Amino acid sequence: MKRERTLVAILCAAVLLVLTTISAATQEREKRIPQIRARGVLLVGTTGDYRPITYLDPGSGEYWGFDIELAKDLAEALGVELRFVPTTWPTLMEDTQAEKFDLAISGITITDARRAQALMSEGYLANGKTVLCRAADAGRYTSLEAIDRPEVVVMENPGGLNEQFVRQNLPHAALVIHRVNEEIPGLVASGAADVMITEILEAGYYAAQDSRLAAPLLHEPFTHGELGVLMAQGSEDLLEFVNGFLADERESGRLDELAETYIYGAASDLDAAA
Repeated sequence: MKRERTLVAILCAAVLLVLTTISAATQEREKRIPQIRARGVLLVGTTGDYRPITYLDPGSGEYWGFDIELAKDLAEALGVELRFVPTTWPTLMEDTQAEKFDLAISGITITDARRAQALMSEGYLANGKTVLCRAADAGRYTSLEAIDRPEVVVMENPGGLNEQFVRQNLPHAALVIHRVNEEIPGLVASGAADVMITEILEAGYYAAQDSRLAAPLLHEPFTHGELGVLMAQGSEDLLEFVNGFLADERESGRLDELAETYIYGAASDLDAAA
């Protein structure tokens, strides 16, 4: 009998430990938004190197772009101020997991690999990998096979999906890594490289801004995906809020308005990269 009472006590203790762990985990998940509101500031990670989505103007020190306006709307919806936290493509996931910011909005494509390591919102903008090249070569680089040659120089920034795509799909091309993403279109235009594999949003923007450049496969991208908001595990309440916010932005027409301003329109006040 004494042994049975001991076993019951052990089982009760084990159940209590499990419940306590679940409770602690639940509290951890539920505290993100209260923390942000108590702080009075939403910390948003962004790379600032991906026009027309996120760009840090070195002259003014101000951020500009589709995602920047989206972040401003999100902070307003939360009722707090907004502060951008610089991050990079190679350190994006590490910085997210280390909670250097509450979430990242930076033209981030939703992938299974990212969702395995962190939380990602529903998609808010369609995107896909395509080609940016010199206008004179627009008829030359119209397929992966045409680019995947040793004499073709492909330039990419390090650590992102563009580099990963090139390594997986263009193993014979000459890959050159250039750390400053925003400089690559100008380097392609000047002949320092032949091709940049990038998203249709970025390729379309630079082709429109610089007559030396072309995006011949803008409407036939190699991949199809969507951009989403990235945040650390344990931010389930924030994820739910962000998904609701994005649904409201879509229903109100705000996403279409931002797309017209930053992607499809000619409303840029920035000089083209050269």
